[in-house]
Amino acid sequence: MWWFQQGLSILPSALVVWSSASFIFSYITAVLLRHVDPLVPYISDTGTVPPERCLFGIMLNISALLGIATMYVRYKQVFYLNPEEATILKLNKVGLVLGMVSCFGLCIIANFQKSTLIAMHVVGACLTFGVGTFYMLVQTILSYKMQPSNNSVFRIRLMVLLWCAASIVSMFISSVILYSGRCGVDLVQKLHWDPNEKGYSIHIASTVSEWSLAFSFLSFFLTYIRDFQKITLYVVVQLDGYSLNYINPQFTADEPRLPISGNL
Repeated sequence: MWWFQQGLSILPSALVVWSSASFIFSYITAVLLRHVDPLVPYISDTGTVPPERCLFGIMLNISALLGIATMYVRYKQVFYLNPEEATILKLNKVGLVLGMVSCFGLCIIANFQKSTLIAMHVVGACLTFGVGTFYMLVQTILSYKMQPSNNSVFRIRLMVLLWCAASIVSMFISSVILYSGRCGVDLVQKLHWDPNEKGYSIHIASTVSEWSLAFSFLSFFLTYIRDFQKITLYVVVQLDGYSLNYINPQFTADEPRLPISGNL
C-alpha cells in the first residue's frame, strides 16, 4: 500500500497536488500564449485571460471542495480525540468556521477575476489568505495542546505559519508601495512589465511574496498527511427491499433513518 492510500491521507495529498497543478497549468498556458511575462507574474494574472481563466476557475473551485472536505475531516478527528476538553473543542469549532470561510474566499477568487470585478477579487483574496492564516494559527495551537510532550508536528506547523506571516507582511508592504502612485497609475490591470520600468523591482517583490504565500498554505496541509493516515472512513449500506417501490413498514412506525451511514 502506498503512503497516500493509507487512511484518508489522499484528501490533503489531493488538495496540495491539485491546487499546485491549478497554479502551474494556468501559468504555463498564460506564458505560452504570451498573456503574461514568464518571470513571476501574479497568480491572479495567470487566470485573467481566456482560455487559462476557464482552467484557473474550475480547478480552484475543485480545490475549494477538497479544502472543505479536508478541514471537516480534521475537525472530526480533533473532536473524537478530545471529547471532554472544552478549550480544544471550542478552538476546533472556531477553526472549522475559519476554514470554511477561507474556502469560500477561494471560490470568489476563482469566479471573480481581477480584470472583471477587482473589488470582489480582493475580498476573496482577503478571505482566503487573511482568514486562512487564522485557521493555520488555530490548528497550530491545537497541535500544541493535543501533544504537548511530542511537539515535532507543532514546530513544523509553527514554522510554516511564520513563513505564511512573513509572506503576508512582505506582500502587503510591497503592494502598498507599488499602488501608492509613486510607480505609476493603472497598474492593477497591467499584465506586461519592462524590467527598466519604474517600480519593476517592487512588482517582482510583490509577486514573489504572493507565490510564497500560496505555497506556504499548501505546505501547511502537507502536515496533515501523517495524521490522516490514522483515519479510516467507511459506509454501511442497508437495503430494505429489492425494489425502489418497496416501503419498509418500520419507516411508518419508527423515526426516519438513513439507509447509508458513515463512521469516522
